[in-house]
Amino acid sequence: MPDLPVLPPTVRYDRRGAVAIIRIDRPELRNAADRATSYGVHEALCHAEADDSVGAIVLTGTGERAFCAGMDLKEAGQVGSGTGLVPGAGFLGVTERRCPKPLIAAVNGAAVAGGCEAALACDLVVAADHAVFGLPEIRRGMVAFAGGVQRLAQILPRQKAFEVIFSGAHYPAQAFAALGLVNRVVPGERVLDEAVALAEEVLANSWHCLRLAKQLYEVARDEKLQAAIDWGHRHGPALMNSADSREGIAAFNQGRDANFANGTRI
Repeated sequence: MPDLPVLPPTVRYDRRGAVAIIRIDRPELRNAADRATSYGVHEALCHAEADDSVGAIVLTGTGERAFCAGMDLKEAGQVGSGTGLVPGAGFLGVTERRCPKPLIAAVNGAAVAGGCEAALACDLVVAADHAVFGLPEIRRGMVAFAGGVQRLAQILPRQKAFEVIFSGAHYPAQAFAALGLVNRVVPGERVLDEAVALAEEVLANSWHCLRLAKQLYEVARDEKLQAAIDWGHRHGPALMNSADSREGIAAFNQGRDANFANGTRI
């Protein structure tokens, strides 16, 4: 297990079993991220990715008001905007990241601007019933270029995407769920527990296969269909002959739960 790096006081790192929990801890500023916080979340993510005993990662914020209100505009007013963009990894080290492990957002409050972009970059989103989402950059003379506009273009029909982008409005969690951008909406006091439970549900499967499924999804999204199918063929034989595959088939035939070699490198 790698040593946890020294993190800024605005970033907390915890564990619940095989689930790493990374928390933005600036509730007095609605968890807006200054440069130190953004880089701190990035370092925490790097640590979780390198730790073989971590199967999934949950990203959340402290308090009930906000998941993340985007970049710290006070800092931006002093030193300029964009200082919280980690090269190659984006805002919070999330929006451009290719995380190999399931990454789940536990949206405990407002996820706006960069906070919305970070939530959209996660694989799964569990939101509190009082949470709101939005890209208000357009109202501040900016554009959500760190992944917000791009992901909405990939996920939503043109007219729906432009409504979110052009309006800069805040949308309740239920509205984002109706658009397919949120998986579960739960009472606020349960949002972290539900996100961890979802992570544990996912981690009951082969961790090796979860990583390959993520890779294949990214290829399928970014490449033409035939290229994505070719990728599957290149990796399929090794997958089908893996120890996890043999165990899964044996467990089915024996009427028992599979015992995958999770938490080890394959």
